[in-house]
Amino acid sequence: MPKSAALTKSPAAKPAKATVVRRREPAAVPTDRALRIGVSARLLHQAPQELGFRNKILQYIEQSLAHWIMEHGAVAFMVPAVAHDSKHAARHLKVEQVVQELDALVLQGGADVAPQSYGQTPMDPRWQGDVVRDRYELALLRTFLAQKKPVLGVCRGAQLLNVAFGGTLYQDIPTQCPAAHAHVDTDLYDQLEHDVTFLQGTALTKLYPNASQLRVTSIHHQAVAELGKGVVVEAVSTLDGMVEAIRWTGGTYARGVQWHPEFHHGRDALADSSPIMLDFLEASRAAALERLASGHEPDPRTPRAPLRLGA
Repeated sequence: MPKSAALTKSPAAKPAKATVVRRREPAAVPTDRALRIGVSARLLHQAPQELGFRNKILQYIEQSLAHWIMEHGAVAFMVPAVAHDSKHAARHLKVEQVVQELDALVLQGGADVAPQSYGQTPMDPRWQGDVVRDRYELALLRTFLAQKKPVLGVCRGAQLLNVAFGGTLYQDIPTQCPAAHAHVDTDLYDQLEHDVTFLQGTALTKLYPNASQLRVTSIHHQAVAELGKGVVVEAVSTLDGMVEAIRWTGGTYARGVQWHPEFHHGRDALADSSPIMLDFLEASRAAALERLASGHEPDPRTPRAPLRLGA
């Protein structure tokens, strides 16, 4: 055979390396969750033109209030009001369904409570309040309590809590209680302060065991007058005895404070705001755990305990 025709033996082909496919481990499913706190919206029926919302209604949360909730590890969700012209939303999303998704409610401050909401007529057109917001917040409040979920009212929210149980308000403190000290100053705003005295034996004293009297903000010209059914006073203004904190004695946690704890941050002379929020969040978690144990909580995750500042 010619040399050129000789077959050369090819080297044996090396076996291909097997490709190793690494399976990704499924991400761990969280077994716990943050508390979900609903916050009623402030309503601005006529937005200033410079904001760029011509002929629109605004709904919003004041930042300090949201941060007061969130700094303790809970999540704040604004619950928008559904207007009469939002018939589609109102028909398909009932207030009970909204409340079912949340653990508790905070009623924030803002416009006056309308006198007609507690069976009176305005003594002055300036004090006619916001009946639209009243109806919306009262529906929320009553539904949260019906579902055994805690409610905390701040300033207007405390007044509305009293009204919800049949109580009344002073429409204007200077007019109806002329001997009272100034509870509002438009120039000083949240810099106006005064002392409050805790009524001994009330639940509020347990949150501040080392003091029976504390300094707070004062930004209100209306106040609790006749107490609602099952409502007790927990604190009064030291100088004039005006009601400053109330609590409902019914089967669900419901407390209201006339001052603004969310404005106390960083002001050492004022009452620490943490005890009130922690007590509210702990009650919210306890209620959620009870629903979980009884099979009435749709979210199977365990609600986390509130965070204590500095912990």
